[in-house]
Amino acid sequence: MKRTTFLTTAGGTILAASLSGIALAADSEITLKTATGSLYGTLTLPSKLPAPVVLIIAGSGPTDRNGNSGVIQPNSYALLAAALAARGIASVRYDKRGIAASRAAGPSEVDLRFDMYVDDAAAWVHMLAADKRFSKIVVAGHSEGSLVGMIAVQRAPASAYVSLEGAGRPAPVVLREQLKPKLPAALYAQADATMTQLSHGHTVPNPPVELASLFRPSIQPYLISWFAYDPAAEMAKLTIPATIVQGTADIQVSITDAHLLKHADPSATLLIVQGMNHMLKHAPDTSSQEAILKGYTDSTLPIEPHVVDAIAG
Repeated sequence: MKRTTFLTTAGGTILAASLSGIALAADSEITLKTATGSLYGTLTLPSKLPAPVVLIIAGSGPTDRNGNSGVIQPNSYALLAAALAARGIASVRYDKRGIAASRAAGPSEVDLRFDMYVDDAAAWVHMLAADKRFSKIVVAGHSEGSLVGMIAVQRAPASAYVSLEGAGRPAPVVLREQLKPKLPAALYAQADATMTQLSHGHTVPNPPVELASLFRPSIQPYLISWFAYDPAAEMAKLTIPATIVQGTADIQVSITDAHLLKHADPSATLLIVQGMNHMLKHAPDTSSQEAILKGYTDSTLPIEPHVVDAIAG
């Protein structure tokens, strides 16, 4: 069955305010032991058990279990967990390997691989599947976590999958689209050549100094492992119910990406949310990119209610 839904919202301030105490009362620490160290997360339980449980997988970079990273402080995952608990749904959100409380379990940057994140997510699913408190497991991956979750549910017994602002194209394609309008032509040509080499599995000893934050030699093995995956190809492999959620105010991932995922899995539900930014929140001002980015640092903005509806559904 093909389903595409377009929704508009002005946010859910009253809902978020009414939930502010629920997550605090229901939260507890949860630990996944792995061969190379423990991963730490937060388990949020509703008042009645057994219940469905949602594994929330964070996006790229040093994003912690609550959805925060450096100056970006939307607190999106913590707000999502509270909203789900109010709907009778448990959740687990966790610090990725090498991040925040799970820092000690992380390898050196040069040894990090994308599949490590996938294996960790699959291990969380296996652990939750053995817990009698949970009736079913839904994996919800945000941004880069969308691809992590998409592959993890092929390796572990999840009941359903949700992509939240997930790319539908390989990472090099998205990076080229993001970099081209921002870089001088000569520097973009160097970035393009670097990504071509990485896509072929070759490291680049001397990437442009101006792009060291993206292509430094120590991160290149990770990029090679990440670039090898095509999200649409992985989406096509899914055999469980799937939902794709995409906001129209997302300046990092496009509506095109959502449609590519939908095309790969025609049975998936596609939900387009008008005015939602990449942080899963309604953007108060969408008049410019700068205005949208202001929503990235405001933890008082509530989680987009339609995201909660999509996962609960």
